[in-house]
Amino acid sequence: MIVPLDLTDDTTAEAVHRIALQSYAVEAELIGSTAMPPLHESVDDVRRLPLRWLGGYVDGDLVAFVGYAKVDGVLDIDRLCVAPSHFRLGFARRLVEQVLAEGGPVIVSTGADNAPAIALYEGLGFRLVDTVVVEGGLRIARFGHPGPI
Repeated sequence: MIVPLDLTDDTTAEAVHRIALQSYAVEAELIGSTAMPPLHESVDDVRRLPLRWLGGYVDGDLVAFVGYAKVDGVLDIDRLCVAPSHFRLGFARRLVEQVLAEGGPVIVSTGADNAPAIALYEGLGFRLVDTVVVEGGLRIARFGHPGPI
């Protein structure tokens, strides 16, 4: 079940933070870098992000989420995380599809060596826009999508 999340709720915010740390730890291993800012954020840092949140639940437990914002008419997926215990069960796909359904162009970034994320985005019709190197030498692949699927 995919539902909006309220990060003013302590339990929800802590679950989002916990899943983010678990998920980004896997990505850090895939891309060979711990320079990703989300790995170094507190629960309060996450709460302060100006994002809309959707979450996927199984038996009452949050197992995946997406955080995104609309900036200048473009939906920017800032966070997409799935608990490692629920990888490859379609949660990331369903969450991105929910964002795409809002309409308009969508952008997303991931580690340039994160093959599973890249396969997900390309499978949903995203196309590589460019690859950039950010602080700490981290290579980021940026993808765009023209609108609803």
